[in-house]
Amino acid sequence: MKVICKTNRMSLVQLDSSSCDLVVDYFSRNHDFLGQWEPERDESYFTAEFQAELLVKESKLSEDGLLFKAWMLYDDQIIGSIALSNIVRGAFQSCHLGYRLDGEFLNRGLMTEGIQAVIVYAFDELKLHRIEANIMPRNAASMKVVKKLGFYDEGLALKYLKIHGVWEDHIHMVLRNTAME
Repeated sequence: MKVICKTNRMSLVQLDSSSCDLVVDYFSRNHDFLGQWEPERDESYFTAEFQAELLVKESKLSEDGLLFKAWMLYDDQIIGSIALSNIVRGAFQSCHLGYRLDGEFLNRGLMTEGIQAVIVYAFDELKLHRIEANIMPRNAASMKVVKKLGFYDEGLALKYLKIHGVWEDHIHMVLRNTAME
């Protein structure tokens, strides 16, 4: 486990395959809660073997500059993750933001705190110009988080992602690094 940064109440860490039990514990506690917001998952997804392999794949994507993923460590347990994926360089300098939080830790400002730290990293260290978040219109809590952080609405993407077996519309929210403009 490598600490990326510390916020007021937690550490943002990068995990390797030796931490797969922490990840399995997180997903086990949140199986039903996260299911409404994520793609359908085979039961193998919730095993140590699968999560260890996924952590290795994520590490390789990070080494290749295509992914930045931080796990939220709070009181020695994983309570969520924040990822900058699909990092594109060249003229675009952009990525997609994805995040998930333990259902027991909602409405405490922890996700806002974590994403704020990741935004600083994205703009100052990774030198990205845009962070794009795509949010289902019914996910009011997620929309509230990004609006607090200054993201603005660039439009509605119809039937954008297949979530829990259904093609869902998503609102395309964006935050620009205006210091680069």
